[in-house]
Amino acid sequence: MPEFPSPASLRQQIKLRWMRWRLLARAFRSRRDLSVVVEPGHTLGRDAILAFAVVRNESERLAHWLDHHRRLGVARFHVVDNGSDDGSAEFLAAQPDVALWTTQASYRGSRFGRDWTNWLLTRHGAGHWCLTLDADELLTFPHDDRADLHDLVAELDRRQAPALGALMVDLYPRGPLCPDPMPEAGQALQRLEWFDAGNYRTRIMAPVRNRWVQGGVRDRAFFADRPRRAPTLNKLPLMRWRRGYAYVNSTHSALPPRLNDAWDGPGDPRLSGTLLHTKFLPTIIRKSRSERSRDQHFSDPAAYRHYYDAVIANPDLWHPQSRRLDGWKSLAEAGIMSPGGWNGPG
Repeated sequence: MPEFPSPASLRQQIKLRWMRWRLLARAFRSRRDLSVVVEPGHTLGRDAILAFAVVRNESERLAHWLDHHRRLGVARFHVVDNGSDDGSAEFLAAQPDVALWTTQASYRGSRFGRDWTNWLLTRHGAGHWCLTLDADELLTFPHDDRADLHDLVAELDRRQAPALGALMVDLYPRGPLCPDPMPEAGQALQRLEWFDAGNYRTRIMAPVRNRWVQGGVRDRAFFADRPRRAPTLNKLPLMRWRRGYAYVNSTHSALPPRLNDAWDGPGDPRLSGTLLHTKFLPTIIRKSRSERSRDQHFSDPAAYRHYYDAVIANPDLWHPQSRRLDGWKSLAEAGIMSPGGWNGPG
């Protein structure tokens, strides 16, 4: 006899389906927020890998961010600039592989940019492997010293995996976040060579089945007395996009729910990656003052004021158990990503 879902299960499936279509409807309406600056241009082949991002005042990172992901194999970047006044939009508009939109609409009102990226992913990303990132995130994965994204997605396709799970790993310097004198941009990025390897914990959240991973340096240094307030670190940044997909909360979760089963967090033996988080550049002191006044954090903004105050105090985040970043192997050895039995190309 065939098994039929229980009434409760069926109601939950209907509820999640309605949630997904509401998100897609929001994304469709949000297209009105966007003014195109640089059109996407000619249609790329289905094997082209695309990137999507929303940025605001990221001029210190953009050149490195673009070059890093170009080297990995991204063919085109679809970027929304949300009211930058530091030259970010002008820099992006001059790049030959960037399609650019601008908006002055509320970041919080767009579900922190997800409405905009869900629309662009549906409009331009369907059928492609798509990488959805923030400008302070750098994707790394097993064997990326000799493999590119095409090698990686070929392996994911072979495994019939719809997405790559990744842990967002905060990098930090040894010494105060903002030293005196302040280093130049390139030197500032080079200072970010330490990370926390332990204290990560994972829960599975109903009804979307998204994983909720917390831990790392921000948990240790800023949220030890309120761990449930610590940032969410699990992401699904790389996905073969289909029409009808939608990100729910940043790239932490997606619908349909089966997409969230792609990765269970640190310790999962399946193939996974890492997002190196370059948040702790010296300019974070100034940006924390700005973010504290903007109150645009996706969770309860008031609850994060103590975090901004702690960052503004210019702490030294290094401790004796900190690990030095030394390529993808150092991350795999720390147990926070896995080659999953993949030996790389060739």
